[in-house]
Amino acid sequence: MQKPDAPSCERNREPILAVLREHFADRRDALEIGSGTGQHAVHFAAAMPWLSWQCTDRAENLPGIRLWLDEAALPNTPAPLELDVGGTWPAHRYDAVFSANTLHIMGWPEVETLFARLPDITTSDAMLAIYGPFNYGGRYSSDSNAVFDQWLKDRGAHMAIRDAEAVHALAARAGFHAVADVAMPANNRCLLWRRG
Repeated sequence: MQKPDAPSCERNREPILAVLREHFADRRDALEIGSGTGQHAVHFAAAMPWLSWQCTDRAENLPGIRLWLDEAALPNTPAPLELDVGGTWPAHRYDAVFSANTLHIMGWPEVETLFARLPDITTSDAMLAIYGPFNYGGRYSSDSNAVFDQWLKDRGAHMAIRDAEAVHALAARAGFHAVADVAMPANNRCLLWRRG
């Protein structure tokens, strides 16, 4: 098996890292929900050695993630865990949670489940960072996001770019308050919340 490769990870990793370096500077234990290929994990864990970076994804993506982690052989990347948001979650509590390009792939009920489960796996002051495209006031933030949203819906009726306001409401219900909304390249955003 060859290492999976997502070109978008190479393009967006530095802008995301700049945000995480600031907001995860005092964190120790990060959970990544939906690690995909594992490329982000390797890059972020290497750049933030003070942070244990726990990869998770659905079972079919774990072999590819393992290839990236094994090659990098970093001391702060434990073996990836299987996590489907509707299934069993880790028993551990994390003081940082990160997810990239996942909310528009999941169905909305899964997005609701993700946020509803966060209080069970986070510390009382945990930081949450979510990267991806978002709509504001029910409107696309760019023509390219409108095209991307149609492409998603053609792939699966459950997929869609999410409204930032609806996501903020889920975060608030889970006990997280918004701390930043950072503009990112290619009409993406990085939304950040803190618990408590």
